[in-house]
Amino acid sequence: MFRKLLPIAVAVAALAAAGQAAAAEHVVQMLNRGPGGAMVFSPAYVQARPGDTIRFVPTDPGHNAETIPGMLPAGVAVQRGPMGREFVLRVAQPGLYGVKCTPHYSMGMVALIQVGPAGSNLEAVRGAVARTPPLARRRFTEALARVR
Repeated sequence: MFRKLLPIAVAVAALAAAGQAAAAEHVVQMLNRGPGGAMVFSPAYVQARPGDTIRFVPTDPGHNAETIPGMLPAGVAVQRGPMGREFVLRVAQPGLYGVKCTPHYSMGMVALIQVGPAGSNLEAVRGAVARTPPLARRRFTEALARVR
């Protein structure tokens, strides 16, 4: 019996490993100063594929990363990273993911993650951007210009 199941188990393990190997990790730094000015994520726009991870790395203990309600694909729950610590966002659903640093949101510390095609929630994100603080709105608008 074991000999009959061994090839199946090996095939399943190989497929699982291949799927994990295809996933990429994107690193985003949380900076007090960087490209684009003060209080920024770098990069502030990331193109990813379903299954990828986005690792937010603080360079100062005063930052975090949190997804924004209304700026997520359908069915994706809001996630909040701890203050001053790394936060890993696993993106499975295609669409746009808005991210903010909670204490610096009004200073425009935001990022936009595009996972696969953006069409599923592009209009919802555009509507939500219109209700963000002015500096965040400006940076989101810049990121949205890169969406394809």
